[in-house]
Amino acid sequence: MGEVELLSRLAVALAIGLLVGLERGWHSRAEEEGRRAAGFRTFALSGLLGGVSGAIAGATDPVVLGFLFIGYTAAFAAFHWLEAGVNKDLGATSVVAGMLTFALGAYALIGDLRVAVACAVAMALLLALREPLHRWVASLRWEEIRAVLILLAMSFLLLPVLPNRTVDPWDSINPTQIWLLAIMMAAISFGGYVAVRLFGDRLGVVMAAVAGGLASSTATTLTLARLGRERPGSDRLLAGGILAAGVVMVVRVGVVATLLNWALLVPLLFPLAAAAVVLGLAAAFFLIGSGKAEHPDLNITNPLELGTALKLTALIAIVTLAAEAVQDLVGEAGVLVVAAISGVADVDAMTISMARLGGGRIAIDVAVQAIALAVGVNSISKAAMAGWVGGPRIGGYVGTASLLAVLAGAAVLFLV
Repeated sequence: MGEVELLSRLAVALAIGLLVGLERGWHSRAEEEGRRAAGFRTFALSGLLGGVSGAIAGATDPVVLGFLFIGYTAAFAAFHWLEAGVNKDLGATSVVAGMLTFALGAYALIGDLRVAVACAVAMALLLALREPLHRWVASLRWEEIRAVLILLAMSFLLLPVLPNRTVDPWDSINPTQIWLLAIMMAAISFGGYVAVRLFGDRLGVVMAAVAGGLASSTATTLTLARLGRERPGSDRLLAGGILAAGVVMVVRVGVVATLLNWALLVPLLFPLAAAAVVLGLAAAFFLIGSGKAEHPDLNITNPLELGTALKLTALIAIVTLAAEAVQDLVGEAGVLVVAAISGVADVDAMTISMARLGGGRIAIDVAVQAIALAVGVNSISKAAMAGWVGGPRIGGYVGTASLLAVLAGAAVLFLV
């Protein structure tokens, strides 16, 4: 290793320590000087010490690095133990952070710099997000933790034994791939579910609608429409929330489809963007100056519950199989019929199925039309739900905006 590379790697090790030290120093800024075991300078030096230790070990014997790490850990823990005796703080976070800072400083000398920096950023984020993470853990219910644990266990136990090959006559149903896709969609929806649990009651209709659109736009529509019937003066605000959830749904469809099949990016981009723009403008129109409404309690089930994940898995398999079978028996028109039927209740299954089959057994343009049709039917069906549950005013607002969005997307799709 040349001198320039050595100095640059030592600089990265120091930068890692400075990054962690900045967060730790800010966290303990209120403590008196001399009453804290480690602050900004200590963590900065810990990163540099790790880098120097890595350089010494590289020039002599790797065992040296182990002894230096043990010595550093013992000294750091001893000073932290003395600090804990004075401040009555038994947390081990600073000790672990110091050990990891030293280790990443050493890895910056002997390993991949990008990995070392990425780990340092991740550590700094975890340290900085202490209060939000503690609040999130405190807000979890046992049912949610159990659902996550069961699903993780089922995934790691099922995946090794599920056949990683097609098992149907149309060569389209791969149990391993379908289960992984269902888990991916459940994880995306879980992000919205967590946001609803954290912010829905605090930031009101707009935040709840956006987060709910990520988790379940249908459940969001039903909840806000029901609230509209109970609070007739809030029709415009709640209609704007429903439309905002629709915008998130459209964007989610485009992102998922593109991640699974990059060939869908260009043909789907403009129709979905046109529909999203119309929905977004209508949502902004209804939200601005519409007054306040009661914060909604969105009735969204945990997407990581085993039953919910299995239902989504089954729906993806059914839609995929139906699309393949109808394609062989009837042709492209049959695929669009399946898309229209499935779009009444859900767009995710059709999106995933067409993304997997598009460009292969089904032409790209047919896949694009099927996804767009499912989105359009789903938007109109949710407008009908809003009118049925929330009354004619909120149904009229949502229905008019949804129809305009569908027409805009269809026009752009036709032109493109």
